[in-house]
Amino acid sequence: MNFDLQDLSGTFSTFDIIVSLSLAFVLSAVIGWVYRYTHKNVSYSQSYVQTLVMVGMIISLIMLVVGSNIARAFALVGALSVVRFRNAIKETRDVGFIFLVMAVGMTTGTRFYVLAIAATVAICLVLLIMNKFNWFKLDVQRQVVKVQVPPEPEFDALVEDVLIRFCSEFELVSTESVRAGALNELYYTAQLRNGKKSSELIAALSAVNTGQRVTVLTGYDQTDI
Repeated sequence: MNFDLQDLSGTFSTFDIIVSLSLAFVLSAVIGWVYRYTHKNVSYSQSYVQTLVMVGMIISLIMLVVGSNIARAFALVGALSVVRFRNAIKETRDVGFIFLVMAVGMTTGTRFYVLAIAATVAICLVLLIMNKFNWFKLDVQRQVVKVQVPPEPEFDALVEDVLIRFCSEFELVSTESVRAGALNELYYTAQLRNGKKSSELIAALSAVNTGQRVTVLTGYDQTDI
């Protein structure tokens, strides 16, 4: 039997390896800096941004290995399908950045260098413009109101009377029993009337719920709950 080892690296040159991996690193790093600059929430993760750079380079390497060989492509798909990700992605835009660095890795790995640079510049410019001018922002600022009340029905009515006075609109999201049934916890989404303050709403609710806990969270769409 023949056990000779065959080196397949002749399908791409050393120059191709250096250029593809270097360009994937530079472009993925640019995307990482754009992500860092445009990030607004409190859940910023340095390891996530570093992973973006690493993913871009890994995908570039994979594309170099695959080349135009269909058999190798299916083999890599089968090997990568066993990978399972346990960390939940908190923001939808984070998924978009993952796809962006994957696309950069694919284009650099297949040696479409001009396309990789042009796409990165164009997409990052769009992201910066959307961040600068705050595109698609909803001017209506809503609150999450969480109130603990005794389980008697009349307290629910008292809470809603207060919300009618202070809010232009509100909606009951959920009702939960806490402290072994001693209290009900009511969750509302609400929009304060013009001129009304969250502190005033808290004071009014505290006056009708027998001194139980009241929480008002403002701008929850930009906060991790």
